[in-house]
Amino acid sequence: MTDILDDLAWRGLIAQSTDIDALRAAMAEGPITVYCGFDPTAPSLHVGNLVPLLTLTRIQRAGHRAIGLVGGATGLIGDPSGRSTERSLNSSDVVAEWVARIRVQVEKFLDFSDEKAGILVSNLDWTEGMTAIDFLRDVGKHFPVNRMLARESVSARLGGEGLSYTEFSYQILQANDYLELNRRYGCTLQIGGSDQWGNITAGTDLIRRVTGGHVHALTVPLITKADGTKFGKTAGGAVWLNPEMTSPYAFYQFWLNADDRDVVKFLKIYSFRSREEIEGLEKAAADRPAGREAQRALAEEFTTLLHGADECAAVIAASAALFGQGSLEELPARTLGEALAEVPRAEVPALGASFVDLLAESGLVKSKSEARRAVKEGGAYLNNVKVTDETYVPSASDLLHGRFLVLRRGKRSIGGVEVVAG
Repeated sequence: MTDILDDLAWRGLIAQSTDIDALRAAMAEGPITVYCGFDPTAPSLHVGNLVPLLTLTRIQRAGHRAIGLVGGATGLIGDPSGRSTERSLNSSDVVAEWVARIRVQVEKFLDFSDEKAGILVSNLDWTEGMTAIDFLRDVGKHFPVNRMLARESVSARLGGEGLSYTEFSYQILQANDYLELNRRYGCTLQIGGSDQWGNITAGTDLIRRVTGGHVHALTVPLITKADGTKFGKTAGGAVWLNPEMTSPYAFYQFWLNADDRDVVKFLKIYSFRSREEIEGLEKAAADRPAGREAQRALAEEFTTLLHGADECAAVIAASAALFGQGSLEELPARTLGEALAEVPRAEVPALGASFVDLLAESGLVKSKSEARRAVKEGGAYLNNVKVTDETYVPSASDLLHGRFLVLRRGKRSIGGVEVVAG
């Protein structure tokens, strides 16, 4: 069996562990069962959630059994970890809908096909029927309040705006999940983000107190970018897995635009390529940074993994066509629309304005005088065709799919216009 822990360490995916040597020995004896939980705090997971999810996938691919838990119960409560203020509670209907959406996303990554098939559960299954008395007597009695107060997720809040009992109880619910999965499936490892360390070790403590058994905990680091900005955020907000919230084109561009200082780290964390392949891409990034081979490899692999090969091919074609390296006319309307949504653009009720006016209105240039200058200098394009007449007025025959105009200034500055009737 592959020594998955060595691979995780090389990829920078081990932040904390209860006893890494004991975990290695347990894995060497045979397959273990590991779980990771995902709370429905939004209608979709985002790329930050993928770090523990992909780690769970890697462990399963190394021959172990994986459980993906979606927090139908804990999602109703709210995790205080990493927050300075209380969460707003969502209704049970909203949480149930988000659970269903996230289950579908988790299913994309785990293997459910053989005797060590993955398992997908909701902690509402065993929490919903528990009475308050059962919860306090059977679970709560094993939690010394002084230890609960000392956990970082709690102590940080107590020094600020405070913490409700609802969120204070979150660690007990998550600990009970570990105990329940240990009883039902023999689960002996929980993984999660490093901000979950207190909640995860609450589970290891509970299992020891209730059953006398010793189980393991491992966390992955929270990912940061070289420029100091938060990973997984763009000007438009979080990068989501749901294509309705982050289009496949925007998803592809997110990885393609990775900083040269970050791309090798991202390959190690997000790519399933071998060490040798990643080291080859690392060399290419160092020797030929302008080629962006590493970024392209990562963007193509991960967009294909999440959205499929056909969708990935479509966004690659759109990316090329926008810059004059393919046919704009052959792009599907949806893909073209998604691409133009990521660049400076204008919406107009009807055609009639000049090309120069549209360049300025889109925001691609700062003024009409700058637009006229671009035309005079031979650096202005409409649908990849150079425009040389400052007075040119685009007509219906110029519209792509009856709606879009693609504007370009020079080789790399793209803008767009969409005709929105009514």
